[in-house]
Amino acid sequence: MSAPAVACRSCGHGPLTPVLSLGTTPLANQLLTKERLGASENRHPLDVAYCEGCSLVQITETIAPEELFTDYVYFSSFSDAMLAHAKELAGRVAREKRLGSSDLVVEIASNDGYLLQYYKELGVAVLGIEPARNIAKVARERGIPTLTEFFGKELADRLQAEGKRAAVVHANNVMAHVPDINTFAAGLHAILADDGIAIIEVPYVREMVDRCEFDTIYHEHVFYFSLTALTRLFSRHRLAVVDVELIPLHGGSLMLRVAKEPKGSAAPRVGAMLAEETRRGMASIAYYQGFSRNVQNVRDELRRVLHDLKAKGKRIAAYGAAAKGSTLLNYTGIGTETLDFVVDRSPHKQGKFMPGVHLPIRPPSALMEERPDYVLLLTWNFKDEILVQQEAYRQAGGKFILPLPSVSIV
Repeated sequence: MSAPAVACRSCGHGPLTPVLSLGTTPLANQLLTKERLGASENRHPLDVAYCEGCSLVQITETIAPEELFTDYVYFSSFSDAMLAHAKELAGRVAREKRLGSSDLVVEIASNDGYLLQYYKELGVAVLGIEPARNIAKVARERGIPTLTEFFGKELADRLQAEGKRAAVVHANNVMAHVPDINTFAAGLHAILADDGIAIIEVPYVREMVDRCEFDTIYHEHVFYFSLTALTRLFSRHRLAVVDVELIPLHGGSLMLRVAKEPKGSAAPRVGAMLAEETRRGMASIAYYQGFSRNVQNVRDELRRVLHDLKAKGKRIAAYGAAAKGSTLLNYTGIGTETLDFVVDRSPHKQGKFMPGVHLPIRPPSALMEERPDYVLLLTWNFKDEILVQQEAYRQAGGKFILPLPSVSIV
């Protein structure tokens, strides 16, 4: 089921102002089995809009979370970069907060325990909240206590009544997925200890627009955050952003530290980033109006490059059966007429097919077995990691095509 938003999901202002349309697409993470290839796929409008009231960028269509996340195919532990980031972050936070066995760290959308495992190794109590049954099962098997529920005010109140208050709450790449964002923010306030801190990572809308990262738009990502929009959201729920930094994950993300009000003065870089957003005009529709034109230019350029390579008899595959790859391929109309297959490290995806374009998903070893001339790197956000992993393929003459922010070949 889906429904269009006529007003902002955060502040209620309406109507929303259109920014970009990527057409009608299938759900990006609903990979197909061979048996389902002949069946029709549900498609939904993928349109982006801007709220004049609080500056929040959001898609207009709401897909029921139960349809998107109850059974999920993204496992964080298959990314070396994600694991390295998680281990460093857990160690740093544990030292800063002097966490011990009497402290509780909660992660919302905890996936397969990729982050909480490092706190557990340090002797800190942990609790994961992960609605995807298949992924929560993996986390529990590695010893991470995990609730298979959606997080919100109701669950937070229940945990609080059980005496569970978090010294640290992690919410990595989850806030963009939650249509009822006010319930989520209210839940954060309820679950945090009075001196607790929430560490939140969200893709940064500035990077999406400036780098033309339109493939980060899909139905799971309801929101595309600026710091301006986030501070306005949190302030309504007696929360304050006390620090922020820009990190390179996922093409450019904000890592925020959020605490209960009052919490004293914020770090200087919070004010500096807010001022920079104002200077750039990110709190007005004008900033976003050229985005649609730039996206169309990238689409046309990529189609031309691939068409020219095919005309020369070159064989082309793709790397990364991720949601961003589904958006890019379905929007650009690139499928089996151009690409032979897509590879992915996750065995949970191998043997299935990409939604919409129906490309078969194979293990990365297929690149050396089949030796395509070029590989379209759909998961460009892990470029450095993947290029190192595929050094043998590159030494054998294989080349990678990077689609964004403009098409290039390495």
